[in-house]
Amino acid sequence: MRFLKKIPDPFIISLFVAILVAYFFPKISLWNYGSFNLNTIIDIGIVLVFFFYGLKLNWKEVFKDLANWRMHILIQSITFILFPLLVLLGYPIVKLDSTYFTLFVAIFYLATLPSTVSSSVVMVSIAKGNIPSAIFNASISGIIGIVVTPLWMSLFLSKNGGDFNLMSTFLDLILKIILPVILGALAQPFLGNFYNKYKKQFSNLDKLTIILIVYNSFSHTFLDGLFNKIGLYPLLIVLVIVIILFFVVFNFSKWIAIKMKFNREDDITIQFCSTKKSLVHGSVIAAVLFTGDLGIYLIPIMLYHTFQLIYVSYVANQYAKEVE
Repeated sequence: MRFLKKIPDPFIISLFVAILVAYFFPKISLWNYGSFNLNTIIDIGIVLVFFFYGLKLNWKEVFKDLANWRMHILIQSITFILFPLLVLLGYPIVKLDSTYFTLFVAIFYLATLPSTVSSSVVMVSIAKGNIPSAIFNASISGIIGIVVTPLWMSLFLSKNGGDFNLMSTFLDLILKIILPVILGALAQPFLGNFYNKYKKQFSNLDKLTIILIVYNSFSHTFLDGLFNKIGLYPLLIVLVIVIILFFVVFNFSKWIAIKMKFNREDDITIQFCSTKKSLVHGSVIAAVLFTGDLGIYLIPIMLYHTFQLIYVSYVANQYAKEVE
């Protein structure tokens, strides 16, 4: 099958290699040269990731599909309202258990994240869905998520960490994420062609930044012995919940699209864009939002991203066969 050519994804493999390196060599993350350390490198990487995000975004493509507003509202509602509300159903069960509450917050963080741009558009294209609408929703989702994700997380981070300051966090987000996106968009007329010429190399910088975030996060988590404190069983529960969450939303989004009488191409776009969650945004926003044992908050999004990549690739090819 064609989808097998995409698996295993070298980037996904490199993330798990980064976790292994963090396990065996965690003290590398403690390196520093004066005030310059791995966190400084990651901060620079985050700024560049979002500068290039603004630089590469085709703003005309993003906004030319505004007429299909019913679809856009549905997709964004599933992404930013349904997903978090489904996870919130579990709050009464875990609120008195510190271990499971931490894992709950990690899963809730996954639920609040925006959609991923590249794989959403690629999968919709393979499945013969509505590509312009996929571009619009995946792109606008990332912009909405920069604001909505921290707002959702403010419900729990003050309880979990004790030092969460929403205004301070938004200032960090503005400086490291929103401002670079704006500067990238403004620089597009001057640097857009240069970026397109070397976009493969620039995408490698994005991936390297995420790999460094994953390594740095997990190395501190291993140094603190957090996974030993939590245990294997709760982590397996996280995996099961993440997969169940995916299938609930994946099937609901298809059902509601049919009920609202969208056409086949729109049905596919709704189903794929509603259920995607961005590992890029998840990693870099986590580096701004969380302090301490960041690794635990990245586990659900890494598991979800890997599973969605494999399963949606398969489904996209099945949908493509229906019209061949």
